[in-house]
Amino acid sequence: MALEKTWRWFGANDSVTLSDLKQIGIEGIVTSLHHIPNGEIWTKEEIMKVKNEIESYGMRWSVVESLPVLEGIKTCSAGRGRLIDNYKESLRNLGECGIDTVCYNFMPVLDWARTDLHYKDKNGAESMLFDYCVFAAFDIYVLRRPMAAKDYPEDVREKAGALAANMSDEEKETLAHNIIVVTQGFINGTVSDVEDYKQLFLSYLEQYKYISPEQLRKNLSAFLSDIMPIAEEYGVNMCIHPDDPPFPLLGLPRIASTLEDFKWITGQYDSVMNGITFCTGSLSAREDNDMLKFIKELGSRIHFVHLRNTRRLGNKSFYESGHLEGSIDMYEVVKALLEEQKRRIQEGRKDIRMPFRPDHGLRILDDFSRKANPGYPLVGRMKGLAEICGLEMGIEKSKQVP
Repeated sequence: MALEKTWRWFGANDSVTLSDLKQIGIEGIVTSLHHIPNGEIWTKEEIMKVKNEIESYGMRWSVVESLPVLEGIKTCSAGRGRLIDNYKESLRNLGECGIDTVCYNFMPVLDWARTDLHYKDKNGAESMLFDYCVFAAFDIYVLRRPMAAKDYPEDVREKAGALAANMSDEEKETLAHNIIVVTQGFINGTVSDVEDYKQLFLSYLEQYKYISPEQLRKNLSAFLSDIMPIAEEYGVNMCIHPDDPPFPLLGLPRIASTLEDFKWITGQYDSVMNGITFCTGSLSAREDNDMLKFIKELGSRIHFVHLRNTRRLGNKSFYESGHLEGSIDMYEVVKALLEEQKRRIQEGRKDIRMPFRPDHGLRILDDFSRKANPGYPLVGRMKGLAEICGLEMGIEKSKQVP
């Protein structure tokens, strides 16, 4: 028994090739049709081009990450009908082409947030950091979002003010550009690298001014009601990704941050195919999230696994600490996932692969001379993959899985 070894690949523009990944021992590729404009239909022809290319190297297209859910669907604004119709047609085409897992998210505007993309750990490896007070400085004093200050406690506002006062104009610009553009651009970012990117970003935030968490939940429920019958008919597991980080930012509603959130989501459409992406990196940034409880209560709905660790620093701050060391016990997490896999085998379920990828990674060694998207270095992820695979084998050999 072992979770399927997968790797996020960004297509023709990725510095890591499919040939490289075959040598590493990757079994499944996690990718998207990055060249298709957001909201447009993924045709069978375009899907098969990528699928055939992957299969020519002896691997499979294991997971779509992601089929983007556009803001018009999240806000239920004008044009939603066309976007939903296109989404359903893309799902049909994926299912008919034999792609059986789609990871998506319902995070408004901002997919994920970090304040430092070049944070050095004690060993000199490069990681990514989220500093809540620095983010507050960005929100209040750099972005200047209206009424932003009211969203932060007094002590955070004071620290944010001091930080902003000591930042140069260049540092402020770099901070804003990293948060709004750099971390978002390669994953269907809402705002591209344009001259007035901050104002454009503010305009997107404004669309959520009157959308409460309750309303966003209603919108997600409507989305699931629309697309899940198609997903079931064509054999596609849908798995929502957690908010990253898993708490409110920028005055936006966040509805995929806790166990209760995911129990609510999976309850909106009663099908095992309405599932979750179990991302330990995202979820572990919140101290009250218990990884083992997630697996115990929602294990049957886990269709995709992102494994990495974080080191919480207090006051909602954290850095990405690699794969084994950090604030969560990766041994117990992997053991629980292998137990879930064994249950599926015993129950005769078809979805026993349980694809996992080493999510993000420390930038080490030759990574410093290679081009890569933030969080996606080659050597650092290879190290994480080897660590997780070694952990799996150790658990199996010690007969720790009943």
